[in-house]
Formats: sequence, structure tokens, C-alpha cells
Amino acid sequence: MALTQAGELRIGPRLRARRLERGLTISEVAAEAGLTAGFISQLERDLTSASLSSLYRICAVLGIRVGNLIDDVPSGRLIRREEQARRSLAMGNAEHLLLSSRDERRFHVTESHIPPGGSAGEELYTLPADVELVYILSGSLELRVRDETHLLDEGDTLTYSPRDPHTWRNPSETEEAVVLWTALPNPYAV
Repeated sequence: MALTQAGELRIGPRLRARRLERGLTISEVAAEAGLTAGFISQLERDLTSASLSSLYRICAVLGIRVGNLIDDVPSGRLIRREEQARRSLAMGNAEHLLLSSRDERRFHVTESHIPPGGSAGEELYTLPADVELVYILSGSLELRVRDETHLLDEGDTLTYSPRDPHTWRNPSETEEAVVLWTALPNPYAV
């Protein structure tokens, strides 16, 4: 899978191929996902990125998981630091190191480096997993789950159901947040 210079996955061609495979028009996908046809068109041409919420809604319409868009995730039991897939998928310029194997269905672990002000977007989204644990390695993270907002600082953990609508952001204007996410089972398994 090709990456942009900013490390974002080029997911447009895969979204377009799946849409055509399902016999859907851009307008039909847009209407079902609650987005504009112009946005879907730009996304398919990799001219824009999507919030996590938007990306999950598009994938639901297309009958795929976000994990179907990613093919360069390491596999196997041992993954060296230099082998960890680095990417920014629908999350601005944050870098996400995928620590778990693509073959592992029981859990998914990601280490995120979120720049000051970086976020998953204002819109709440859900993941098809039963539980997620968030651990703040450094910096701080504001995590909103339904109508509750939690401010987490270095060393804090929060466990919640990612099936509940949620979103997150780094509230700092100057400090990067480094966050470890562990979800069970793997919501990105294909």
C-alpha cells in the first residue's frame, strides 16, 4: 500500500474498487454514509483524508472493515521496531505504530504519537471490539466516550467499550502525546 509523504495511507483506490465491486455510485455511498458526493470523490482520489467516524461509516456502507484497507501490517510473532507499520490513517499528522501482528485476531495494539492539537475529529465513532485500554506513555489525551470527557495524563489508563461512540484529541498546544491503545478483539482483523 502506498503512503503519502506525510505517511498517510493511500486508501482511495481500494475504496473506489470496493464501491465499484458492490455496484454503488459515489452518490449512493455518500447518501448512505451521511457525507457529500464531492467528499467521497476526493477521498477516492486521495485528495483528502477522512475522520475516523467518516471512514468507519464509508466502510460500513461498502461492507468492509478498515483493516481491509491496510495490507502492509507486519505478521508473525516477533515484530522488530523497524518493521512496525507506521502510518497516519484519517488522523491528521499523527504517527501510529502498529505493534501487533496482522494475523492476531484476539487483540490489536497501537502506539500513537499525536502532535499538539491532533485528534480523531469532533465526530464520535465506534469500533467493533469489546474493550479498549488506553495508556498514556507521555503527554496528555482528552478522551470523550458518549457524553463523558476524561483528561488523561502520563501514566493514566482508561478502559472502556469502543462500541460506545467516542473520540479523542491531544489538548496540549506544545507537547506531543504518546499513547498505547489495546483493543480486544482486534477491530481491524480482516
